Amino acid sequence: MFESFGFETLTPVTASLYLALALGVAFGVLAEITRFCLRRALVSADPSERRSAGGVWLMALAVALIGTQASVATGLINFDSHRLLASDLPVLAILLGGLAFGAGMVLTRGCASRLAVLSGSGNLRAAFVLVLFAIAAHAALKGVFAPLSSSLASVTLPLGDLTSLAALPGGALPYTAALALGFLAFALRSGASKLNLALAALIGLIVPAAWVGTGYILFDEFDPIVAESLSLTSPATATLFWGIASTSITPGFGVGLFGGILAGAAASSLIFGRFAWQSFESPAQTGRYALGALLMGLGGVLAGGCTLGAGLSGIPTLGFAAFLALAAIIVGAKIAGRVLNESGSGYGAQPSTQALQPAE
Repeated sequence: MFESFGFETLTPVTASLYLALALGVAFGVLAEITRFCLRRALVSADPSERRSAGGVWLMALAVALIGTQASVATGLINFDSHRLLASDLPVLAILLGGLAFGAGMVLTRGCASRLAVLSGSGNLRAAFVLVLFAIAAHAALKGVFAPLSSSLASVTLPLGDLTSLAALPGGALPYTAALALGFLAFALRSGASKLNLALAALIGLIVPAAWVGTGYILFDEFDPIVAESLSLTSPATATLFWGIASTSITPGFGVGLFGGILAGAAASSLIFGRFAWQSFESPAQTGRYALGALLMGLGGVLAGGCTLGAGLSGIPTLGFAAFLALAAIIVGAKIAGRVLNESGSGYGAQPSTQALQPAE
């Protein structure tokens, strides 16, 4: 398919870089405006803020689900060999990784995508977290934590052919319709503004656009690339590795996506006057964010993705691995939020010092 579009001067990898850069800029702009973040929907101190943030997130998920499954139904893409639909489910790694990631994003006051947007908006706390997040994720993939990752991933649950909702009786359509309608119903009754819901729908469209772009338009049987969509864990590690060894490797989709999100968030925050330099207020705050970053990096690898990779992009595949990962992330965030509440760290009451202010 790639050759038929006439991209004669580009390889599929280079073309995917430009595609991801454009999609990343779009996501960065939209996410900066809407304050797109799953953490806010789970543990924000204000119930109305939790509900509206959840509505924005679920609107994006509903559109991503519909668009992705429509692309599958029309034959543009398929997930037959995708890791989220593996016949052996690494259940222990996903559960522990999801719990760790959820706890980490509460400690850092932002999911990975929100922290990327905040970094582009001048938040040095978020930038610090992203660097440690990328280092920890790379260590889990190819470094000192790799043996641990491999050991946990070896504990699997055999699923056979039943790797997704699409493999159940009735096929993908009824489950897609039921999930999408449920997400849309919550979103429309969440109290989120119509503008934010509309922008969230655009965020959702980025997911199938990326799947179709990398899995269909840029498909080349002689020079294949991996079908990818919105995620942060793998792109963060790819950007880190490319940043320190750029003369040895060719940047691809992950580098473009990560850079695009930073650029889009920076442009949006500058245009609307929201760019502001921010940093840590105390050593204790720095330590908490560092711990959260390490938990997110390791957890994102073990779980097979973050709130974007396993959630916003993963759920639309209908793979059971994605549902398990997102559920574990939510549980981890809820537990961490409750622990911080009980320890007096400020989720249940208004913070008394600037050091405890949320990242966003």
